[in-house]
Amino acid sequence: MSTTRDLGILGEDLAVKSLQKNGYKILERNFRSKFGEIDIVAQDKDTLVFVEVKTRWSEKFGLPEEAITPWKIKRMTQACQYYKLLHPQSPESLRLDAVCIDLSPAGKVGEIRLLKNISG
Repeated sequence: MSTTRDLGILGEDLAVKSLQKNGYKILERNFRSKFGEIDIVAQDKDTLVFVEVKTRWSEKFGLPEEAITPWKIKRMTQACQYYKLLHPQSPESLRLDAVCIDLSPAGKVGEIRLLKNISG
């Protein structure tokens, strides 16, 4: 991987494919607000889903899941509420999910994990 940005883009592309295989409809990518960015906004049946994507090519900085902190979930929740304000026609039911991706240093996919309802 050449840069952190490249790693993020690759991870998001892989996450979109994985979500689509799991029946999610992708509505938007990289939704930005003053509360931060939502990597992927999707719909899973009648639920609006906000997805955080974490990609790692090394365990040097821990597993991807370990980067999803309570502070990050709080900021995601605020961004989700803002999204709903801008899109009142979207489904009432909301959920925060994460896609965690392990890659080799050469960019080969090791594992893709979909974690549903990370806000508990």
